[in-house]
Amino acid sequence: MPLRNMLKLVLASTLLAAPLPALAWGHEGHEVIATIARGYLTPAARAKVDAMLATDTDTLTGPDMIARSTWADAWRSAGHRETASWHFVDVELDHPDLASACFSFPPQAQPPSAGPAQDCVVDKVDAFAAELADAATPAPERLLALKYLLHFVGDLHQPLHAADNHDRGGNCVTLSLDGGGTMNLHAWWDTIAVQELGPDTATLAATLAARITPADRQRWEQGTTRDWALESFGVARAVAYQAGSAPGCGTGVMPVTLPPGYDAAAQAAAAVQIERAGVRLALVLNRALDGTGLASPSTAQNTSSVGGATAKHRSKRRHHRVTQRGGVQ
Repeated sequence: MPLRNMLKLVLASTLLAAPLPALAWGHEGHEVIATIARGYLTPAARAKVDAMLATDTDTLTGPDMIARSTWADAWRSAGHRETASWHFVDVELDHPDLASACFSFPPQAQPPSAGPAQDCVVDKVDAFAAELADAATPAPERLLALKYLLHFVGDLHQPLHAADNHDRGGNCVTLSLDGGGTMNLHAWWDTIAVQELGPDTATLAATLAARITPADRQRWEQGTTRDWALESFGVARAVAYQAGSAPGCGTGVMPVTLPPGYDAAAQAAAAVQIERAGVRLALVLNRALDGTGLASPSTAQNTSSVGGATAKHRSKRRHHRVTQRGGVQ
């Protein structure tokens, strides 16, 4: 069996044996986004991020910026299910209504880390960005805002965290994989779509960062979190939900076989979404901590050192590398 198919089968078996909550992009995707973002931080913003994280005694993840990009998932899994809805905004394909998907944009609790539980990723990115920008925010709450932002900006760019076909964001869609085994569509986008882009986190971050042009960055830094959510919804409708699945979460539905060309289109879309997320995470942090969204890109030069600690936790995998932009722009 080809290694690529074997990896899919092993991962699928693992997911079936131990069901997990949806993890947008998986750990690898979030770490790639944070690594790209770090290269676009201003020196002042980078120093403040590092200084804040250095005060954190939480042991759910590693202490550095890259590892902390997965903290919000670890926090939810550690018993904080009240934060579950904050990771997504499920805009329905047949009735695209962002306000409805975001619980009508409810007032924020004070502090925002206290709720409300029925809220969406769009609101929480805005609320935590405002907290991070306010030097009067108590230090523990400001640290929480930073850790949530490191993750939620990435979540906002996973297409199946911004769209729904009455199927729990693709969690009800079972895929039949090459070589045997099954996996739901949401999990496929969290893991396989990213892992097929590069052999490890540091290499993938460097590869994707090197493709980002000044024009890309200028274009992607425009708009609001609501605009970014609707952009992700568009990617879900145009690419992710072209798997051929029916709406809903019915029982006894046969697994779906991905149509020809789906893998390539999904990988191209995932690559661009990760690049956008990296640029926009840096934008959010620069605005909050340095009053600017501008910094000279340095990820291509710094990725090896920044991602070094992360790469130690990732076994090398043989996958197709991304060398040129395709699909979604």
